Amino acid sequence: MRLVGLDRELRRLNGLLHTCSDGEGGGAAVIGGAMGCGKTELLTALKDQAADQGWRILDAVGSWPERRSPGSVLKQLLCSADALPGAAELLDTVRGACGRVTEERSDGTWTLDAAATDALHQLRAEVVRAAGDVPVLLCVDDVQFADSLSLHWLRRLIRQLRQARIVLVLTECPLWRPAHPELHAELLRQPHHLALTLGTLSPEGVAELLADHLGSTADEGFTERCHQLSGGNPLLIRALLVDSSHLSGQAAPVVGDTFGDMLLSCLHRGRPELLRLTRVLAAVDGDIHAPELLARLAGQEHVAVVRGTRALGAAGFLDGTRLRHPLAAQAVLEGLSVAERSAMHREAALMCYEEGVAVTRTARHLRHCAAEGGALPWAVPVLQEAAERHLNADQVAEAHSCLEAALRFSADDGERVGLRALLTSTAWMLNPSISTPHLGELAIALSDGRLPVRHTLTLAKYLLWHGRFGEAVRAIAQMDEGDGPADPEHAAEVRATWELLSVTYPVVLAPTRKGPAHGDPRTRAALALSQVLAHGPSEGAVAEAEAAMRAMRLNKHNQEWLICAVAALSFADRTEAAARWCDHWLEEARCRQVPLWTAEFASLRAGIALRRGALARARTLAEAALAQVPADSWGVCIGGPLANLIQAATDSGDLAAAAEYLAQPVPDGMFSSRFGLPYLHARGAYHMATGRPYAALDDFTRCGELMTNWGFDQPTLLPWRSSAARAHLALSDVRSARELAREQAELAGEGLSRARGISLRTCAAAGGPGERTGLLEEAAENLRFCGDRFQLAGALGELGHAYALEKRPARARAVQEEAEGLRRACEAVAPAAGHPGAAPDPARTRAGTALDRLSGAERRVVALAAHGRTNKEIAGALTVTVSTVEQHLTNAFRKLGIRSRRELPKKNFLEAATS
Repeated sequence: MRLVGLDRELRRLNGLLHTCSDGEGGGAAVIGGAMGCGKTELLTALKDQAADQGWRILDAVGSWPERRSPGSVLKQLLCSADALPGAAELLDTVRGACGRVTEERSDGTWTLDAAATDALHQLRAEVVRAAGDVPVLLCVDDVQFADSLSLHWLRRLIRQLRQARIVLVLTECPLWRPAHPELHAELLRQPHHLALTLGTLSPEGVAELLADHLGSTADEGFTERCHQLSGGNPLLIRALLVDSSHLSGQAAPVVGDTFGDMLLSCLHRGRPELLRLTRVLAAVDGDIHAPELLARLAGQEHVAVVRGTRALGAAGFLDGTRLRHPLAAQAVLEGLSVAERSAMHREAALMCYEEGVAVTRTARHLRHCAAEGGALPWAVPVLQEAAERHLNADQVAEAHSCLEAALRFSADDGERVGLRALLTSTAWMLNPSISTPHLGELAIALSDGRLPVRHTLTLAKYLLWHGRFGEAVRAIAQMDEGDGPADPEHAAEVRATWELLSVTYPVVLAPTRKGPAHGDPRTRAALALSQVLAHGPSEGAVAEAEAAMRAMRLNKHNQEWLICAVAALSFADRTEAAARWCDHWLEEARCRQVPLWTAEFASLRAGIALRRGALARARTLAEAALAQVPADSWGVCIGGPLANLIQAATDSGDLAAAAEYLAQPVPDGMFSSRFGLPYLHARGAYHMATGRPYAALDDFTRCGELMTNWGFDQPTLLPWRSSAARAHLALSDVRSARELAREQAELAGEGLSRARGISLRTCAAAGGPGERTGLLEEAAENLRFCGDRFQLAGALGELGHAYALEKRPARARAVQEEAEGLRRACEAVAPAAGHPGAAPDPARTRAGTALDRLSGAERRVVALAAHGRTNKEIAGALTVTVSTVEQHLTNAFRKLGIRSRRELPKKNFLEAATS
């Protein structure tokens, strides 16, 4: 990679080489500048060019650990790849001399014996003599770390540069001033002397460096971000390019391990004091600016902190007094032990508190330090206030961390109960499973009378979520035994929570369904849902739900009631409005980064998509909900997302996926909550699709029993009677199917609705051929109005079949084509032959036409006979005599043109008879 932004400096150094080659005497150059700004790279480029011109290269690198090792730099010079002839003998002489060097004095000078002086003089003379044959470029990188003996030798060599063909080039990175003033004084006396100072790259220089690496001009945004992250430091820019090398195109640069390693490499090449200061700056993260306070934390002098901060800023590592990226701070702090880091944060927290720094910043340090080592009486109030501020800013994870720290610092039992209740609430928003360990202690505190009243119903809500109904009932009973909250605001919260729990866990709390709540919008939202579940869709409930949402914003006090309001719209067949509101709240939840809120609104949105026939969309949303909060953290509410996934997969024909979703363990308590109802219904649909009508009927019937017991028996919630009727038809029990279909049609009412459309479809399937077409036409009208494309596709498929039986092929073809288009839009599988909604096939049509000549009693007998029942079994099932069965079969065989039941084609005749 070529030099970027250093062409002018390289030309000036080359000029020094040419001056020497032309016989005008030697010269010297010092390349200064901050860490990582290209000093070594520039020196390397100069060495390469000098080698190409035939120069002899002697080079060495100073290092902090070797700064007190006499002659360490000198030894490297003698061992260079281009070392002088006889260098080995001279090196042995110098080593022997170094062993006799006396102690270094406090002023940095040395007292050398005669042998050492003579050895060093011979080495200088040998270098000067060699330069007479071939010019010599002598390079020392990081000369600030050179040992005193080597510096002594260099100073003596500099005095001979005027008459020698030697160029001396040094790189230096001092913290504030030249590290070796005497060396610089000698250099300044030279007629051919250069002093170069390198800095960080400008934005234009960064763009040039990126273009050189990428082979094309970098995107302006990418370039700007690279400059911001690196401060223009070339080494850090190259580290960013390595970390971002896996990206396709020019997305935002990635700050990865290479960036952190490169930063640490630069710091480790410097003084340990600078690394210590950088760690302090990484820990305080801009919370403390005063140099005297930073000096206390770093254990350094005030002036050293000022100079060190200036050096770090010059290298582009800092933005003010903060490292430019969290990963940079993390990389710097990784070298500290846990105890060291804790002590640093503890001292920083104390300083922040004393200096009046914002509580959220002070709390950040308290969160990272251990509670041991002396009491901080102000810590708990600071952490509580910080948690509240974080919650107001929708920073739930930070609030949770503050409350965890407060619990560590608190030693008062009463205070700890309140803190644990608050901690449980914040943990709940992140992941309900995180709150589980606290529930037991809160339940004990409740039984001991130590839990504040304001937390009791909230505790009951959490216990119900996890299916701990016994403990929840005791908590609610304790609320009942009290005199009731005197605070009107708290009273409103209690009423709202009561209504919420009653529509979610009716097995524990029966819905009150009092009159409209004209005050608290949370109560209005819960009552709107309760009204829809009890009495079906109504304009009043819809208006209440929307008014409640307009009066609320998404926060920890309102989120669950917003879900109630959206659910009320969805169950009231206002799916378009429900989708619009739910999308709004889902986007807000995502922006606020609260996992539980995001998951619950995603699951709710999946249910709305399912009601509109958007099967793929429903699966995507429900899977996103489970990705946001794991299945084992949903408690009894897991029934919601799982039901959506099972139903969508079943309707899509992906029965293998549906089976996998059903394999997910669910808590028993789920079936004591509202979320168990859609799960039972979806599982029944899966059993129907896999040919197990008895299992399906069990699930549909249980679902219906629960809905009836809880006062939720409205087909707008779940059309369980229609589903059970289909199961009865599959079992040839036409009478039960018709009865259930009629009941659901009556409950659905006369207005256009999804529930009525589904009910009419079932009535058509269970009814006679003469009424089928009219019922299906009306069903299609209802389903088209409510926007359920999947149910509409099924109704149109059945209607096409009816038209075909009526010898109306053109109408049948048009309707079937529309049904097929809707199925493709829903990504639903085409129903199997004989399934409701399937296109008519010739064999079934012929069977249906023949069966149309049979009476109702004859069709029922034929259906059971085709199913393999004996005459006696048929008589028992239909409550008639065996002779009556024989008579019906004789008449049916004559009309069908067959002689025995063995000639009944089971598939077509059974399906036609049961439909």
